[in-house]
Amino acid sequence: MANWLLYAAALGLVASGAASAHAQEASSLAQPASEASEHVVLEADYIYEIQEENSIVAEGNVEALYEGRVLRADRIVYNKMTDRVRATGNVVIVDPDGSQQFADEIEVNSNLADGYAIGFSARLPDGATVVSNAAIRQTDGINALEQVIYTACPVCEEDTTPTWSLRARRAVLDQESQMISYRDAVFEVAGIPVFYFPYLAHPDPTSDRRSGFLVPSGGVSSKLGTFYQQPYYWAYSDSSDVTIAPMVSANVNPLLGLDFRKRFYSGGVKFSTSITREADFDSDGERFGDEKWRGHIYGKGLFAISPEWQWGFGVENQTDDLYDRRYDIDGQGERRGLYSSQPRRLLSQIFAIGQGDSYYTDIAVLDFQGLRAGDVDGGLPTLAPVFFGEKYWDLGDYGFAAVNVSSAMLTREVGADSQRVSVGGDWSKLDILPGGFTFEPFAEIRADYYALDESVSGKPDVTRAVGNAGVKIAYPLVRPGKIVDIVVEPAIMGAWGFSNVNDPAIPNEDSLLYEFDEGDLFAANGFGNYDLYEGDGKAAAGVTARAQFKSGPEFSTTVGRRWRSRTDPNFDVASNLDGTSSDWVAESTADFGSALRLDTRLRLDDDGFKLNRIDARLSTNYKRLRAVGQYYKINERVSPLGRPDEGIFLRGEVQVTNRFSLVFGQLRDIVGDLNAKREVGIAYEDDCSRFEIIYQRSELTDRTLGPSESFQFRFSLKSIGDFGSSEFD
Repeated sequence: MANWLLYAAALGLVASGAASAHAQEASSLAQPASEASEHVVLEADYIYEIQEENSIVAEGNVEALYEGRVLRADRIVYNKMTDRVRATGNVVIVDPDGSQQFADEIEVNSNLADGYAIGFSARLPDGATVVSNAAIRQTDGINALEQVIYTACPVCEEDTTPTWSLRARRAVLDQESQMISYRDAVFEVAGIPVFYFPYLAHPDPTSDRRSGFLVPSGGVSSKLGTFYQQPYYWAYSDSSDVTIAPMVSANVNPLLGLDFRKRFYSGGVKFSTSITREADFDSDGERFGDEKWRGHIYGKGLFAISPEWQWGFGVENQTDDLYDRRYDIDGQGERRGLYSSQPRRLLSQIFAIGQGDSYYTDIAVLDFQGLRAGDVDGGLPTLAPVFFGEKYWDLGDYGFAAVNVSSAMLTREVGADSQRVSVGGDWSKLDILPGGFTFEPFAEIRADYYALDESVSGKPDVTRAVGNAGVKIAYPLVRPGKIVDIVVEPAIMGAWGFSNVNDPAIPNEDSLLYEFDEGDLFAANGFGNYDLYEGDGKAAAGVTARAQFKSGPEFSTTVGRRWRSRTDPNFDVASNLDGTSSDWVAESTADFGSALRLDTRLRLDDDGFKLNRIDARLSTNYKRLRAVGQYYKINERVSPLGRPDEGIFLRGEVQVTNRFSLVFGQLRDIVGDLNAKREVGIAYEDDCSRFEIIYQRSELTDRTLGPSESFQFRFSLKSIGDFGSSEFD
């Protein structure tokens, strides 16, 4: 907001060097030799000198061009005695980026030490507008706006009321600290005062990161009661910052939240943590048990060792199973490293990854914490370490070959320990036969050694060899057309592997929830992990079809089935590899672009095509509707839970008018006849803001926490940030 000082000072230098000028004459005048060489082009109807006042005057359509900026005014006066410049009458300043500043009057001395502007306003490059009665610059580098209004909303007419604005008695920019502070600030919505801030401060948008208070949050919760959280952002170095967010509540003791970030030359870290001293409490805020220190920490880091190697870590831990749900802490379930965890399971890890043109290696140490009701403390394993390394070769006409080494060392405080080391190799080759057939022979072999807990497994160790050899034959058929291109590819696979490879003494640690589907239809081993292996004879047949229309829509589908030479009692029904034949598996996609996309996966019973599983996802962004919906159903016979499972997820927004929308969402457990989450609300959005009023309700019950509901008022403002409140939950 101090650019006008620069223009006025430059004009003072122009005027001091001007002896005479003619109407509509353009002059290029230089600064004195002691100053940096800067040129100003000045045009005016009249430029003359008033000797008795020792002043130079430019009048009538005055326009000055300086460093790509343009200043226009009705009149400019430079007083040589006082060394001050005064521009009056419809003062307009245009920056190279297109932003504009306006004033009724500007006065400043030529060295920018002090000055003022009357009736000041500005339109910034991002579309924001600032207006004040006066803008003042002091000799100590303090710039102030008196009776200021700021908004990021477009203001086309003088009587237009912006959607939101920030009105303050005084705004001050300290150039030394690069901070802007407001006194008696009022946040207005449609001209109606909503929030009052006796004091509000934030960094100058043109400055580097600065410390300061952030927008607070608060509300009323059935668990916490009335609560208030005030974050403070501390940028204590160029590469580090921390946000300190203490929260006070009516029902429970205070909680301190901390977010820490730091960047290094080779990477960076990020942590989110909180701590409190409190007893357990239920969803009504009733406390029970002893007070003790409780908290959580979520964090991650990633660093480059070399162009081909990097290492990192992920940290997830909390003192209580329900700590995050009691305090509504987000972040559980995010991926923080090489491996991702399951819902309501925390995973801490440290890992290293190396990848080059002909090799891949990763090694990690993993530790789990269970948050589910049935989890036993110490029952989940620690893997120290889990390792995989592979070296591969392109053999030219002889195909591709690879060797690999893998290990997994599992220990438990409660339960059986096990350690596995595996060494293997594989080979494949692709040939094109006469007539267009593709012929792909393959072979794989692997040796496994397991060190076991004899008291649980009955054996101290198990050694086995597993392997498969076979061939896949496909016949791709392509039919180009003027309207649509069609590709149909039938394929068959046959392979034979070692028999009796699944010793019952081997614990199944990595294939508990595995399900054979269309992605593994032509794989030699239907299990993609290690503890279970599919040997014996097997065959698979399937077809993939794709239709690509010239106008844009695309349809594709894959359907197939697998047969086995004999049953393996280690494969359960949920795996889809029990018995001598799998269920039919299928996947299809209908893609109409952003208007509509439908993805469906099916599992049909091998006897009568009964639906055993369906997972369908629909997404659309068409005209006034944006939505995502997902439906799933699993038959009791194939469900890993041992019971039927069915549900629906829906979230979207319908634009009713150009400004108002209906927001809706639902996560429903159909079998349990409850809504895990339901929300409905109204949203208003324009060029500078978005407002939402949302009602949410959850019927989930998790031990001492029961159903909850809330009214939330959220809004985001262009160029300022997000605000939010919660009535109750």
